[in-house]
Amino acid sequence: MAREKLLVSMVLAVLLIAGTGSISVDGKNEEEEADRITSLPGQPKVSFQQFSGYVTVNEVAGRALFYWLTEAVDDPLSKPLVVWLNGGPGCSSVAYGASEEIGPFRINKTASGLYLNKFSWNKLANVLFLETPAGVGFSYSNRSSDLLDTGDHRTAEDSLKFLIRWMDRFPRYKNRDVYLSGESYAGHYVPQLANAIVNYNAKSKNPIRIKGFMVGNAVTDNYYDNLGTVTYWWSHAMISDRTYKQLVNICDFRRQKESDECESLYYYAMDKEFGNIDQYNIYAPPCNKSDGSKTTRHHMRLPHQPRPVFNHFSGYDPCIERYAEAYYNRPDVQKALHANTTGIPYKWTACSETLNRNWNDTDNSMLPIYRSLIAAGLRIWVFSGDVDSVVPVTATRYALEQLKLNTVIPWYPWYVKKQVGGWTEVYKGLTFATVRGAGHEVPLFKPRAALQLLKSFLAGQPLPKA
Repeated sequence: MAREKLLVSMVLAVLLIAGTGSISVDGKNEEEEADRITSLPGQPKVSFQQFSGYVTVNEVAGRALFYWLTEAVDDPLSKPLVVWLNGGPGCSSVAYGASEEIGPFRINKTASGLYLNKFSWNKLANVLFLETPAGVGFSYSNRSSDLLDTGDHRTAEDSLKFLIRWMDRFPRYKNRDVYLSGESYAGHYVPQLANAIVNYNAKSKNPIRIKGFMVGNAVTDNYYDNLGTVTYWWSHAMISDRTYKQLVNICDFRRQKESDECESLYYYAMDKEFGNIDQYNIYAPPCNKSDGSKTTRHHMRLPHQPRPVFNHFSGYDPCIERYAEAYYNRPDVQKALHANTTGIPYKWTACSETLNRNWNDTDNSMLPIYRSLIAAGLRIWVFSGDVDSVVPVTATRYALEQLKLNTVIPWYPWYVKKQVGGWTEVYKGLTFATVRGAGHEVPLFKPRAALQLLKSFLAGQPLPKA
């Protein structure tokens, strides 16, 4: 009996050293088990494990961030961890990343159930969807003033604290390679979090094994984003020559808040010259309101543009965002996700207008952080769907040009299923790629191409030339 107890103790010690988690008497990690998703309402059967729940990041304010982990379909212990963030600011990674883009499930039209996404990123990695900052999706703060005074700095700080504490809950990920990814205003979140991790690692005895990040249609630099956007509008015949010249001559693209005259020009262009189009994919059919009227957008500042009902490319349902809001407000869905456990006093929405309107801290440019992280040796990829007019390919190219990087592999077309998936150039320290025919949410419009992006990125290999 003594020998058996000794053997058991040795096995438990080895498991703990290997990072498999804190072991209770029945051999299970209790915190992890409490977050396990047995099945979501209307979910098809799957072979992979799922977990979701809350991690408190500030005890004084009562701030807690919500996550949803979908482990890899095959051999998850050998796969890296990809952390996905959506932007807005104020938009949910559950609503977009998980439910429209790279997650394993899609929501059906009646919001009664789910069906499988055959291009889910958990075919290649363990994918962790994080709703950040507090006030986004199911994430919350008990201090209501937090929702009226947030921004880049607190988001990065809370996200880092989340990741450290989440890995304490899931210690088998402590020695795993970690990559960050996201889109839109996550063009701020992702490099800022990567930078926070690098700084944390420099002082920590238990560093996070961050290897790199990949962002799409990413808000990068105020001046070049805005200049590139109005250039895209003009070059794609969305605005007149007259309006383009006025925007370039009157607007100061370096300012956080434009003059009234400049804002009036933006509104004029959107209301009078754009027509009823989806700005997030200019060739997509719009999702009209139930009364037949068009969905309008009343905010023009790129870093702060909110996400009203999202529209989609032909072949996709242009009103899918509505299904997410119906599904995730179901009590049985929230119970299965271990979400809304404190009774949040507002309806779950895909994007928080309160956060978007009260975003009080935003960096003018991510380029200094890019330079720092390139020097730190992180793998960095930037991709751009080329029919997005909100953070268009011209904006990204203008911004990245300022890094003055040497070219390693010159511009060439890359392929997926024998078709041109887009174009790419490999620089020393960064890879840039376009995705042909994709809008703002690249994995939604071109899921196969997006999966190829992830495959090549994780492998550290250039995109296929044939």
